[in-house]
Amino acid sequence: MPSFSATTGGVDATLDSPLARGFSVGPIVARRAAFDAPLALACGRTLPQYELAYETYGALNADASNAVLICHALNASHHVAGYYAGAPDDIGWWDNMIGPGKPLDTDRFFVVGVNNLGSCFGSTGPASTNPATGRSWGADFPLLTVEDWVDAQSRLADRLGIRQWAAVMGGSLGGMQALDWAIRYPDRIRNALVIAAAPNLSAQNIAFNEVARQAILTDPDFHDGHFEAQHTKPRRGLRVARMIGHITYLSDEQMEERFGRELLDGLKFSFAPEFQIESYLRYQGEKFADYYDANTYLRITKALDYFDPAAATGGSLARALAPATCRFLVVAFTTDWRFSPARSREIVKALVDNNRDVTYAEITAPHGHDAFLLDDRRYHGIVRAWFERIAREFAA
Repeated sequence: MPSFSATTGGVDATLDSPLARGFSVGPIVARRAAFDAPLALACGRTLPQYELAYETYGALNADASNAVLICHALNASHHVAGYYAGAPDDIGWWDNMIGPGKPLDTDRFFVVGVNNLGSCFGSTGPASTNPATGRSWGADFPLLTVEDWVDAQSRLADRLGIRQWAAVMGGSLGGMQALDWAIRYPDRIRNALVIAAAPNLSAQNIAFNEVARQAILTDPDFHDGHFEAQHTKPRRGLRVARMIGHITYLSDEQMEERFGRELLDGLKFSFAPEFQIESYLRYQGEKFADYYDANTYLRITKALDYFDPAAATGGSLARALAPATCRFLVVAFTTDWRFSPARSREIVKALVDNNRDVTYAEITAPHGHDAFLLDDRRYHGIVRAWFERIAREFAA
């Protein structure tokens, strides 16, 4: 029988102690797995060969029953925890969640972080060399879907000798991948942790993505996606795209608390940054334009738009989730207006309609969509308890 709970209160404060938070996994090494078998894609095209960048933390046990896959969101990567030797400030994006003694304890679990196809952080993507031409793929790289990513991840699992994941976990777009794992490979996953996610994007979310894409597509330096050949980069488009996206990740409450109407140095009556929030957004945009690939941004936002498992079942999410047999932890945050708690509750209802084992946690947090990346003792306490239950099962 399914279990259903809504959590808004606190968890024992000892879970937030320095000892409970644990320590870093330390220096790590990124790896790549090369695949020569063609990968058929949802768009009708095929990748003849490709590489996936990934990292691992902890040790795989004898029967490979303690493996956990971490799926990343839009602009993240396989670098989930720890830091690179010689670069101690380059810390994994979920390092507060994963490590010795942390909610996902690497003394117990073998954790795999994988970079999605189409990314610009090591896996094959638009900036990679097209074997057919000897030049970078650029705009010729195919459009991808969440389903394509999950299929590629399943091949990596095979390569690592993992027949079944103890859990697949992700936030935002990563949560969508966890959901798709449960649908697409139900016999290969025992638990799905779907955090700050949705069963599909709302029209408003698609609209935000389209405005961001248009900022890139209309940048004179974009050159129809072949900007590398022109020795340019659509920095202006990337800056604006990041600024638009960043606004949607924060709650109004958090923006008001952090910035309000604070001025940098009084009114100048110009279009240069005058308010703190303007300066902050421009900084975020500039930083993003330094390291991110425009063709990757276009493709990953399209994958977000395309995700809709219920489209194949006449709009019925319950029917779409019927193949799933694993247990679910679904987590939402009250001020997340991009992927609101109402969207998580749609997932929960569809699972309950299928008599699936699902626990729902709705966390009161002021941080908006970004809350899934931040420290919150209630949120981390729930995740910790979930993994402790899993650990007891494979340790028995």
